[in-house]
Amino acid sequence: MLALPETLTLAQAKAAVVAVEEALGQGRVETGVFMIDAAALRTFDTAAIAVLLEARRLAQAAGRVFAVRGALPALVELAGLYGVDGLLGFEPGAASAHSALA
Repeated sequence: MLALPETLTLAQAKAAVVAVEEALGQGRVETGVFMIDAAALRTFDTAAIAVLLEARRLAQAAGRVFAVRGALPALVELAGLYGVDGLLGFEPGAASAHSALA
């Protein structure tokens, strides 16, 4: 599992992708699943969505299932604006909270 920082904007995006690459390259992920913990994430922009999409791509290339847990409803909603919420493997709690907002 890889925990996202409290802030993930364009300024932190490159470092976040490097952290994803390192986590996958060093085998620090559970077998079969690459889980992103977004519980700490409070300040973000569309770069966070780009980082999550890149993390998904890298996880799939490594033969892993990709999932995100602890996402704020606002992050799920932002992903939905781009039509990629279904690609990002948000855990049901985040999706339920998002549905309640709609």
